[in-house]
Amino acid sequence: MRPRPPRTSRAYRPLSLKRRAWLTLGAVVIGGGGLATYAAAGQPATPGAETRAKRPVKVYDFALKADGAGRRELPRTETGTFSMLGVSWTGATKQLNGTAQVRTRAAATGTWSAWRDLEADADPLRDPAAGAEARGASEPLWVGPSDGVQVQVVHEDGTTSAGLPTGLRVDLVDPGIATAAETRATAAPRPAAFAADETPSPDPTPSDPDTGAPTPDDPGPSDPGTSTPSPSASTPTPPASTVPAPPVTARADWGADESISPEEPEYNTGVKAVFVHHSTGSNTYACADSASLVRGVHAYHVLVNGWKDIGYNFLVDKCGTIFEGRKGGTGLPVLGAHTYGWNRDSTGVAVLGEHTATPASDAALASIARIAAWKLGQYGAEPTGTVQLTAGATQKNFTGRSFTTGQSYPFERISAHRDGFNTECPGGSLYAQLPAIRTLAAGPVMGLKLASLSGAALSGSTYWTKGAVTPRWSATTPAALIKKYEVLVDGKSAATAAGSATSATVTPGAGSHTVAVRAVHQSGLTVTTAAVKVATDTTAPTFPTAPTIALRTGTVETAAVPVVLGWKAADAQALKSVELLSPTTAAFGPTVTSSARTAKSGSAGVWSMRATDAAGNTRTASPSFTPVILQETSAVKSGTWSTRSSSSYLGGKSYASGTKNASLTWTFTGRSASWVVSRAAESGKADVYVDGKKVTTVDLKSSTTRYRQAIWTKTWSGSAKHTVKIVVSGTGGRPTVTTDGLVYVK
Repeated sequence: MRPRPPRTSRAYRPLSLKRRAWLTLGAVVIGGGGLATYAAAGQPATPGAETRAKRPVKVYDFALKADGAGRRELPRTETGTFSMLGVSWTGATKQLNGTAQVRTRAAATGTWSAWRDLEADADPLRDPAAGAEARGASEPLWVGPSDGVQVQVVHEDGTTSAGLPTGLRVDLVDPGIATAAETRATAAPRPAAFAADETPSPDPTPSDPDTGAPTPDDPGPSDPGTSTPSPSASTPTPPASTVPAPPVTARADWGADESISPEEPEYNTGVKAVFVHHSTGSNTYACADSASLVRGVHAYHVLVNGWKDIGYNFLVDKCGTIFEGRKGGTGLPVLGAHTYGWNRDSTGVAVLGEHTATPASDAALASIARIAAWKLGQYGAEPTGTVQLTAGATQKNFTGRSFTTGQSYPFERISAHRDGFNTECPGGSLYAQLPAIRTLAAGPVMGLKLASLSGAALSGSTYWTKGAVTPRWSATTPAALIKKYEVLVDGKSAATAAGSATSATVTPGAGSHTVAVRAVHQSGLTVTTAAVKVATDTTAPTFPTAPTIALRTGTVETAAVPVVLGWKAADAQALKSVELLSPTTAAFGPTVTSSARTAKSGSAGVWSMRATDAAGNTRTASPSFTPVILQETSAVKSGTWSTRSSSSYLGGKSYASGTKNASLTWTFTGRSASWVVSRAAESGKADVYVDGKKVTTVDLKSSTTRYRQAIWTKTWSGSAKHTVKIVVSGTGGRPTVTTDGLVYVK
């Protein structure tokens, strides 16, 4: 096994300053039916002692051989550490016409994976600058840190290897460690194959990996590459775009080894279309490893395919991080090598991962949309439009559509790799997401809705507030594609919030208004929620009738008497509720005006009530009342009355009389009164006089015996001095009247 040098027609800075002897076990062959399998392993004669915080990308290859003598078992053997691999062959314009499968052993666990297919229907030569040493290759497959490999390639007819291309080999990529974050997180592992250091000697002339023939070693200066190169006669000026540029991780930040890509970039005249790809491989990679994946793709495209640089203009990981691909300036129309026959006037974006059956993440979709909108916006193109592209090759696409060199064909501005070439890329699931990407890129903001309005209360169809209100909203379009939100009051912008915001506060003036939320896409397109009615009211409710208590019928206890709490609350706009705050608590609707309660006798009680309107304004009223129990002994007697004793009576005693015209008179100052009696089947009748006038006759007869009953009540509009006189009627057969006293409220 040997390190793979870069294309010898270009300047190359060796990846190692010390000659190493790469030790392999050779090829193990399982012959028959065109099937070739190779497993590589090695053990160092003397393990290298060099440990570096950073190490460069390396690519190593093993030749695949076929033997018609019959199938043989392949022992599971070891290799050095690698994280990406692919199969390549002689002749960049040739197709594999077969199936390539690999299995790898995880370095961390020693577990062998199942067989995995390589995507072998990759484009033929895609880099216009690639030389004769350019190779055909499968798409690279990210497998994570591994230390064992097994490969098999079979012709599509399954019976012969005659149709397979020559020079088949497996290429292993160790992405190395290139960034400060990786240095902190990763201990320096062994190189991507076991090596023995030899006595230093002049570096030999490297041999061509396919033929073994000597080739010149022509070291040259490295090109650091920049996101925006200095303008020159051959470098265009980045045009302004209609939308903001997304953040892009520069080549230096993902650790591009510019020494393997020293050639200057080439530029198109503009960007008319964006082609979407996937890189295949695993979707379970950690986003912290994304820079390693990008370095691996870079090395694979250059050192395996033989291209001048990474083929894609941009790469996006599942967390939405955007990486600069082919150098030349992210803001410039760099000629890439991503979609065979259509690289002119287009840019290529690859999603790291495999999306045949798994959709791309929302974060990845948003980043693709941002790139597409930005690049197309530099040239006045709408992401949802179509464009005529001129074919650079005669070929067919995935659906069998034919193209002829030099002819023009319509394409969506945002298209897939498979739309231009016969490949499954970017996978069926991601392909189905292209309409969503176009909508995200073009706008307007999707899924905008007003979720709630805090600081206001809904009454009917109107939100009532006494000051500031805070609309809260949501949208399905990612925040990165939203320029801003505006809160509209009566159709005019009253507050502005960032595209990542979900709320903003406004203070409408007095009166009725409409409030809505408008989302402004980065393209400038807008969408607005339905408006809601908002009324501002700063006037508190009133109590046209202040809270008051009046005695009611019911059972009187020594400590509590039955009362009715009455009130009337009103509001100029919309009364919401009334609450009793003391001496106990209760809540009432806006139309309720009374409630049966009990009141503590003998002491003043504060009856506090609060009225609240729909806007949240409040008014509180807190009058005080004292219920007083007047025992029968406090009355002025006339006629014959006897005393009765029982714990059932108020105070343990009561007066009884069966003498006609016998009377009891109480005098008090108050606003409500009730006569308290005992009732039974033999109880008689009594006439009630108020302030000297007869007002009613009360029959005390009851089928069941009942004590302490407030049987008659009287309430006045205000507090005043009154007399209540009880006169026994002398009812035939049941003349007796038994009284417990009188209760009044002052």
